[in-house]
Amino acid sequence: MSDAVKPDPSDEALVLEYEFDAPPAKVWRAVTIPELRERWLPDRDLAGAEPESTIAGEEVRYRLRDSEPPFRESHVIFRLEPNVSGGTRFRIIQQTCDIGMKLPQPANSNGCLMRAAA
Repeated sequence: MSDAVKPDPSDEALVLEYEFDAPPAKVWRAVTIPELRERWLPDRDLAGAEPESTIAGEEVRYRLRDSEPPFRESHVIFRLEPNVSGGTRFRIIQQTCDIGMKLPQPANSNGCLMRAAA
């Protein structure tokens, strides 16, 4: 028997790829201009309306938050590149956020985290 921890399948990245006839500049506008993006990716689904990072014309990353408990967060990355027909290869990559990175770590070695009295 192995003590290895099995990865949670829900933590794996989801990758979708599409080919559009529209040129990359037009698709870029749809994923970065809030009024256009709101039509298909509403602000209420985002942890923040502003992108976390951007590589102009190539990639934009947003943080999503589930609307129901346990309110998990994920990153959604939109990658664009021109295709051979003058359109756009559009990749959507969704990855869960590393929840362990956000939790405070105890200062002692016993692993017990206590709150300070107010």
